[in-house]
Amino acid sequence: MLELFYLKKIKNKFITMWTKDQIKDHIKAAKILDQIKDLAFDYISKHKKITEHEVKDFVLEKFKEYNLRTSYGIPIVAFRANSANPHYQPAKASKIIKANTLIKLDIWAKLNKKSAPFADITWMAFCGKKVPVKMKNVFNIVIEARDEGIKYIEAKIKNKQMPRGKEVDKVVRNHIHKYGHGGNFIHGTGHSLGLISPHGNKGLIRGKSKGFLRQNVAYTIEPGIYLPGEFGVRSEIDFYVNSKFQLIITTKVQKEIVKI
Repeated sequence: MLELFYLKKIKNKFITMWTKDQIKDHIKAAKILDQIKDLAFDYISKHKKITEHEVKDFVLEKFKEYNLRTSYGIPIVAFRANSANPHYQPAKASKIIKANTLIKLDIWAKLNKKSAPFADITWMAFCGKKVPVKMKNVFNIVIEARDEGIKYIEAKIKNKQMPRGKEVDKVVRNHIHKYGHGGNFIHGTGHSLGLISPHGNKGLIRGKSKGFLRQNVAYTIEPGIYLPGEFGVRSEIDFYVNSKFQLIITTKVQKEIVKI
């Protein structure tokens, strides 16, 4: 299926962008996802022996309740070592929550409208009294890398220039590499958000991306560090650059691991 896009001609060049209504729909979906994220963490806190699969089902039930539509797999709910798999999806025989469990929650959805774009977020939580130092340090590296990417984009658009996806990827990846975890960042830095799936076709934020980011289309920034057999951390936000070259972050920005 082809994505549906609004076309606007500027200086004899066609560019694709979302309409004002699509931007509003994306922001509304992002706000609902944030509510569902909070409800999921609260649900986990109230159930002593809950599994990853049960949390996944809870999230999907909330999608129906809030009239959201999802695609491209199922929500990622990963406990402990499973969080080291960036694309983990829980089966029925999945891990049970217990003390000192790191939790990765990656959820994406859109309003139940054909023309509405997706929103996509990832948050980290910890079930226990004290987050281990190593987890906290890795988390801090990840969110610093995320923020470095945003700062770079802001610096470029200040001069009315849109950055290339590979430029943003390099800034984010270099920060993680500086702390010795370059080999543990095993997926792209971000992607555009679509109407049919959370992955749109308006560009990637990856090392081999050739194109520039586009105005009035939302993208993710989602760096991660994944330590096999131990744990993984990812932080994902959505943003877009408007017609006035202003960067708008459309999701809440995680600064600390949520304590459950």
